[in-house]
Amino acid sequence: MTTDDVQGSTGQGSADRVEVAIVGGGPVGMLLAGELALHGVGVLVLERLPRPTGESKAGTLHSRTAETLHRRGLLAAVQPGRPAPAGSRGPVPFHFAGMFELDLARVVDEGPVLVGSPQAYAEQVFADRAVALGARIERDSEVVGLTERGDGVELEVRSSTGTTRRVTAGWCVGCDGARSAVRKLAGIPFVGTPATISALMGDVRLLDPYSAPHGWQRNERGWTLFWTNPGGHSRVCSYDFTAPHPDRGAPVTLAELRGEIERIAGVPVPMDSPRWLTRFSDAALLAEPYRRGRVLLAGDAAHVHFPMGGQGVNLGLQDAVNLGWKLAGEVAGWAPPELLDTYHGERAPVAARVLYNVRAQVGLMLPDHRVDPLRELFAELMHLPQVNDFLSRMISGQDVRYDTGDRADPLVGLLAPDLRLKVGSELVSVAELLRAGRPVLFDFAGPSPLGELAAGWADRVDVVVATCEEVVAAPALLVRPDGYIAWSGRGLDSDRHTLDVALRAWFGCPKA
Repeated sequence: MTTDDVQGSTGQGSADRVEVAIVGGGPVGMLLAGELALHGVGVLVLERLPRPTGESKAGTLHSRTAETLHRRGLLAAVQPGRPAPAGSRGPVPFHFAGMFELDLARVVDEGPVLVGSPQAYAEQVFADRAVALGARIERDSEVVGLTERGDGVELEVRSSTGTTRRVTAGWCVGCDGARSAVRKLAGIPFVGTPATISALMGDVRLLDPYSAPHGWQRNERGWTLFWTNPGGHSRVCSYDFTAPHPDRGAPVTLAELRGEIERIAGVPVPMDSPRWLTRFSDAALLAEPYRRGRVLLAGDAAHVHFPMGGQGVNLGLQDAVNLGWKLAGEVAGWAPPELLDTYHGERAPVAARVLYNVRAQVGLMLPDHRVDPLRELFAELMHLPQVNDFLSRMISGQDVRYDTGDRADPLVGLLAPDLRLKVGSELVSVAELLRAGRPVLFDFAGPSPLGELAAGWADRVDVVVATCEEVVAAPALLVRPDGYIAWSGRGLDSDRHTLDVALRAWFGCPKA
């Protein structure tokens, strides 16, 4: 089976059983499917559309997402053409509220600062990986009903011909976007601030590209944004701050997009051949909670916001990697009782922080002359190193540190650095040793009694005795499958006890 196969329905009233059903075959759903299949979980992806659209609403991966994908060996694969070289680099300008005063390179120590990866391209990479690992993808499969039963979830799935069938899953994950059917059917509240802006976006052919407005333009009527391609389709966007769309679900026409662009720009902007048109708003909403019983949410199904700085798809992809190993542990039966709830506990605050910074950016973008001095002051402040670093870390995800409740350990919750290690006679990196999706105890002072202790978890935790030429902040690190540190050693007699506590808290009881 290929990922472009359109799977037919199995007949009225027929049933299918699977360990995990993922509803939504976008990049988040496909990455999650691969993460689960990596652990041998039976996965079925149910996608409403009969085939991929090829449309890419987003195309920027920030550094924390790049680091995360690198730990699965996927970073080069999601970059069309030649991947950007890592290593020495100059400034990488980026914007906050349309002011291009940030330098993201200041806060990134590993790998590329930004990765150009069209959403549709990355989605296909993740889908191919998921299928290769054993996941099933069924298109033309819209979920229209959901009933949770004691040991699973029953889904009613309808095809475009009206044929229905039942799918019974041990767990269901909604990765089906901002208007998530799973979230609505499960009765999970979506709370936050309502829309105040009406925005339009489209890929069109500009008939006079050299006379069209350039880049990001703000005036008293709103904003226009142009990513101009004189030889093909250009992406154009309008922001109207007067009121939200009266009908958020109404299809966008070329005349509507052109009319808004010309009204705000104040000049004719001839265009034709629309390839993709959409509308969106600045509603900032968060699912509370991300889990209800055997139903979970990830990506835009769990959080939506105005698309400032490409943060949304990055949030979703990191949701998938955080959730994958935890749900796999639940399916396998070794997960401690509270493990799956740490998914909401860790990821919801990260999303809330993104919603917070996006709302701040929207406020700074208001097309009101009274905001002009504030923008000018803010642009000056961004040249201060402390302000640049604070905002850059926020936008890029470099400020993510999970609150695990263990405040005594200075390293817990941080992403483990991609150290270059010598294991026996082989030179490897931390990222390479995490590609299997298993937790790893790195013993830099071993072999030691810590490795002997971890042997009780050998079925789910790898022990690596290594030396490192770089300065390591601890003699041992327990790193989760998503790359974040679960425990660090102090070189004390108490290390055996604290490691035992951490292993049980994150990876369950040792094998008898």
